[in-house]
Amino acid sequence: MEIITGTTDFYIREETAAAIGKFDGVHIGHRRLLQEILDEKQNGKKACVFTFDPPPTAFFGKTNEKALTTKEEKRNIFSFMGVDILIEYPLNARTAATPPQAFVTEILCNRMNAGFVAAGVDLSFGAGGAGNAALLESMAPECGIKVRIIDKVTRNGREISSTLVREAVEQGNMVLAEELLGMPYIVEGMVLHGNRIGRTLGMPTVNLIPSEDKLLPPCGVYYSGVQMEGKYYKGISNVGYKPTIRENEKALGVETYLYDYTGDAYGKEIAVSLYEFKRPEQKFADLTALKSQVQSDITAGESYRR
Repeated sequence: MEIITGTTDFYIREETAAAIGKFDGVHIGHRRLLQEILDEKQNGKKACVFTFDPPPTAFFGKTNEKALTTKEEKRNIFSFMGVDILIEYPLNARTAATPPQAFVTEILCNRMNAGFVAAGVDLSFGAGGAGNAALLESMAPECGIKVRIIDKVTRNGREISSTLVREAVEQGNMVLAEELLGMPYIVEGMVLHGNRIGRTLGMPTVNLIPSEDKLLPPCGVYYSGVQMEGKYYKGISNVGYKPTIRENEKALGVETYLYDYTGDAYGKEIAVSLYEFKRPEQKFADLTALKSQVQSDITAGESYRR
């Protein structure tokens, strides 16, 4: 997948089928939208995703919500799905002031060479978010663009949205989060050295501290799985606070015991899928009690089926 990032000066020669949006979480509503542009690959178009960096909500200070998907996680999902080109368009004072009409003619038409655009009914673009689906549809014919506006996907009467996914994650309902996302909730990062308590207990684990803007579920133990170097390992994970390299400071991280893995994972990139909440975080009287509970968790994880 080609990534165009940090620049407004680009030109795509091939005709594209473009999807516009924030895509936080890349939930099943987003996937329906993305499938529209992926289908257009059969007609010779390049599947192209246009998104802003940073997201508008972050740039305009409308929210301090953490992200369901980090930039790197989003890139990996798009690449896996078959997107050909990802545009991370820089959002700043100048680009935020782009008139909606100019967005269509200068960016979609001239720079992206779009022949097809898919967007949600709540599409907004251009200065002040004044551009909408109706404006795009009215301008599209003069640019030779075919537009498809996608209705919201619903579940039990509620629109599937990043907000709905966020609620599920914040409640630790990973089963629901997976249903809404169309895939397990993942946490990606590099394996770091931990405090080695797991190794002391004879149960070595891999530790990662995700990006500070990544939303994690409530602290506790989760049934999980790990992708590492193209291989999958069944696991059981603890989400909790870990000491950092700075004295007396802690960071929220994910520590995972891997079944059937005996190597050294330090420094490797992994993706942890959190499948289901098992129990809340708890404090133990001593290492013996901790070891007993961890062994119980590992045994339970062995029989957990995916």
